[in-house]
Amino acid sequence: MTTTAKRNYNRRSDEERIAELQSRIESLQKRLETRQRPDQPVIREIPKVQRRLRRFAQMAVQHGRDDLANSTMAFIAGLDRMAGIEATRRRSRSNGEE
Repeated sequence: MTTTAKRNYNRRSDEERIAELQSRIESLQKRLETRQRPDQPVIREIPKVQRRLRRFAQMAVQHGRDDLANSTMAFIAGLDRMAGIEATRRRSRSNGEE
């Protein structure tokens, strides 16, 4: 007969449980907000474009065109920023702010 060690349970306080539920609510609201964006089809295509551009940049490096690779990577970084900036601008304008 083997004895197993007793488990230690850490009960979460009510405040911890409430904070966790609030963070889940916020994440669900953000996900719903992104689904309702009018430019969602464009945003959905960005990762595909980025993958293709990264392959192009890698090919440029392999063939000695570091200048093209650097420009392509800068464009990818700008694309990331613009996708994020446009999302926040639309939200603030729709709320009557800015």
